Amino acid sequence: MTAFPSLYDALALIAIGGLAGFINVLSAGGSMLTLPLLMFLGLPAQVANGTNRVSIVFQSLSAVGNFRRAGASQVGLSLRLAVPSVIGSLLGVWLALQVSDALFEAVLVTVMAASALMMLLPQPQLETRPLTRERLTPLVYLAMFAIGIYGGFIQVGVGVLFIVVLYRLLKIDLAQVNVFKVFIILIYTLPALALFLYHDQVRWSYGLLLAVGSMSGAWLAVRVNMGPRGALWVRWLTLAVIGAIIVRLVVG
Repeated sequence: MTAFPSLYDALALIAIGGLAGFINVLSAGGSMLTLPLLMFLGLPAQVANGTNRVSIVFQSLSAVGNFRRAGASQVGLSLRLAVPSVIGSLLGVWLALQVSDALFEAVLVTVMAASALMMLLPQPQLETRPLTRERLTPLVYLAMFAIGIYGGFIQVGVGVLFIVVLYRLLKIDLAQVNVFKVFIILIYTLPALALFLYHDQVRWSYGLLLAVGSMSGAWLAVRVNMGPRGALWVRWLTLAVIGAIIVRLVVG
């Protein structure tokens, strides 16, 4: 592995990063594309995992900034939701060190299948009132903590859980849910990236090229999300991602 990717590899990082950024902002699962790419280009698994966080941070920053400029910003409420997720993730990391890879996959398939069923349930009666902190009940905070545990434990598909749980518990439309999701994932990822940096598990040249593509994909996804059919895009793309994750795990 060289310190800097070749021109061909750089173009692949930007292109796949763009697709992953679009998928991650509208739904989840873009890391299923970027992590294998980084490993294919020669990065060890842990270094690929750390380097991928660079892209996630920048695409999340891009999405949060574009949502804010579009008038869809809920910083205060998003921070409240992010705190229990970050705390839960610390417990999840500890749990991940205690179990086998086989249990990882079993938990992931189970959670993704349950998420698909929840997405296919009839749409809840959505609230028309503005979302305020009074509607963030203890159950909502507990759910954010639980998702944080899952994210620290496995990480793959964690955005799906944020979408499903916030949609069902807060009863806001999926386009609004995505505004919260990208901000929470930004806060959630920063400590992880810092930890990988501390252990020298990040290759900036690869991560920044991936980030160039992912920020472009995030920019496009925000515009789709804010469009008149944004919620429909989120619903069906999320179901497609869940199906892809399950198939990938079952067929190996």
